[in-house]
Amino acid sequence: MEEMSPDNIHGLILAVSSSIFIGSSFIIKKKGLKKAGVSGPRAGEGGYGYLCEPWWWAGMITMIVGEIANFAAYAFAPAILVTPLGALSIIFSSVLAHFILQEKLHMFGILGCVLCVVGSTTIVLHAPHEQGIESVKQVWYLATEPGFLAYSAVVIVVVLALIFYYEPRYGKTHMIVYVGICSLMGSLTVMSVKAVAIAIKLTFSGMNQFKYFHAWIFIIVVTICCLLQINYLNKALDNFNTAVISPVYYVMFTTFTILASMIMFKDWASQSGLQIATELCGFVTILSGTFLLHKTKDMGNSATSTRGATSQSPRETPVFINSGSTRSSNSSL
Repeated sequence: MEEMSPDNIHGLILAVSSSIFIGSSFIIKKKGLKKAGVSGPRAGEGGYGYLCEPWWWAGMITMIVGEIANFAAYAFAPAILVTPLGALSIIFSSVLAHFILQEKLHMFGILGCVLCVVGSTTIVLHAPHEQGIESVKQVWYLATEPGFLAYSAVVIVVVLALIFYYEPRYGKTHMIVYVGICSLMGSLTVMSVKAVAIAIKLTFSGMNQFKYFHAWIFIIVVTICCLLQINYLNKALDNFNTAVISPVYYVMFTTFTILASMIMFKDWASQSGLQIATELCGFVTILSGTFLLHKTKDMGNSATSTRGATSQSPRETPVFINSGSTRSSNSSL
């Protein structure tokens, strides 16, 4: 194995720090959302009372710090290496959710998280090296090639369908709607963040990249995508279990980001059949972890409910689908 370059080490440190901050922000923000939901409409119902809640802002600031560290990491290391390290945020979110929010995660759910981490690590260890980028105009050229334009068009169409058709009908009962919007837009965000980070890094080195309009277009894309992600992530956190939102969001976000990176930067062109097969095994491992989380979604809270039905909020269970039978049984008590 080749020795890591100084830039990759810097990127690694920044990416790990980012995961710690972002993983913690999930819990802090949800605590604020729950407090805001007591005195007004919940975020999942279109309410914005959380904007007056200090806990939510504390979580937002924590997330911003994490995103800044993540942003800086893309200036030093390839996206296909930085993005999967977000798996560490799953660990912090799950542990904090267990102790702070009293959200139980069954041991099979923990195994699912481990599978997600192992699969992501496999992908990282066998990921191709990113090609050298010397100008933001070079990134613009890659982003406007037919392959990535087609991918971007598909993402935009699917996101619009999720927002205007599926979200009003299934958003509160199917977590995949909210997470899908955030993950798809996130893949475009990372590609634009990479471009902006490169522009900043080159500008500090003496080659001003912000004299080109391309850099400003990437900044606009980052802003729009981030606002959409924040809005729908809030709704997901308000309606579903944090301990499962984190790993599922991570799996989908990482998958779409790696796919976007392979299309845009043509990473597949430099890989052997063995490397591609190993990466596919990593994807299968991640999907297996997601499936295990889905099948054991209620087990963590079932033991708690047998000891005391009032200890678990009915809106927190189940995770992926809030069944009508659950609501009816609670309303009859």
